[in-house]
This record gives sequence, structure tokens and C-alpha cells, in this order.
Amino acid sequence: MAPKLVSLEPDDLADVWADMRRVGRALRVEDAAHAAIVGLQARLERIRRIASLAPHRPTVAAIEWIEPLMAGGNWMPELIEAAGGESLFATAGQHSPWLDWSALAAADPEVILLLPCGFTIAQSLADVPLLAARPEWARLSAVRRGRVFVLDGHHYFNRPGPRLVESAEMVAEILNPDLFAFGHEGRGWVRLG
Repeated sequence: MAPKLVSLEPDDLADVWADMRRVGRALRVEDAAHAAIVGLQARLERIRRIASLAPHRPTVAAIEWIEPLMAGGNWMPELIEAAGGESLFATAGQHSPWLDWSALAAADPEVILLLPCGFTIAQSLADVPLLAARPEWARLSAVRRGRVFVLDGHHYFNRPGPRLVESAEMVAEILNPDLFAFGHEGRGWVRLG
């Protein structure tokens, strides 16, 4: 039997679920794919429901690239919104946009998530001096209040698959630590500083 090529290029969470269905069909395991999707969506809905109890939705800048700056697009705004935050600079379903330092400074986010594409926590931490060298960095509220977090973009945020729900769990822990404790701190994310 000739191999079948299944092309996947998701832009948002709906596309991720559709791709999982597509792979399930190609492997002839549609029921298992459906069950996995339903389970993932239920976990994400639970996060969304609990996060809605938080008294405040902080503004969040997800930084997908440091030099030059890029905001986390595609599914990142959906993950941030589900976790109880207000995503800045990107629109769900659209590719990661370039971000100007003046726009970052003007928005002055309450929380900054550093999750460079393809970078582990250690690799991202090595690039933090590029941010700290900018005069705008020290003036940002998130920096002054210790609300900057480095996340494992490589294993969790930049790959469109089932782990995106774990990614939402991480953002939920960061934004609402009084409501969530999934145990990802130290493994999937660390506080900067």
C-alpha cells in the first residue's frame, strides 16, 4: 500500500482539532481521535470556566521572538483568553505579528510571557539580556512587578497538537495561581528573576 500524505497547517485551535480528526481518518482510528479531541476540549473548557471566576483579566503580551520582537499569534490568543487573560498584539487564527518596542511600551502589559518559537526555557533565558538592554524594558509594569515568565515554547506552545491544553494550564497557573495548580512550574515555565 502506498503511503498517504496528510498535509497539516493549523492556524487556530479549531484547525488543530480538525487536523487531529484528519490524522485519525488517515490512520483509521476516527473514534480514538474523536475521543481525544473531546477530552482535550473538556479540559480547556474547565480551565475557561474556572478562570472566569477570577476578579480581573490581566493584559498579557506573549512574546514569540525576542530580536526582533514578535507577538504570539495563531492559537496563543485563544490559550491566553481561556486561561483568564486579555491577549495583546495578536489575533487568534492569524500568524504572529511583528511587534514594535514603542507598541509594547505603550500597552504596558501586566504580564509578559516569553516563549520564543522553538526555544526551551534555557535557550530563552540566554536571550533575556537582549530584552534587558532595551531602555523600555525596565519601565514595563510586568518587569517592575516581577510578572515576566519564561515558558518552554519548543515543547508546549509552538507545536500545534494535544500539548496545547497543557500550555493553557501553564498560562492559567501563571495568571491565576490562586485558582490553578497543575504542577508545571519549573518544568514548563519559570518566573524571570
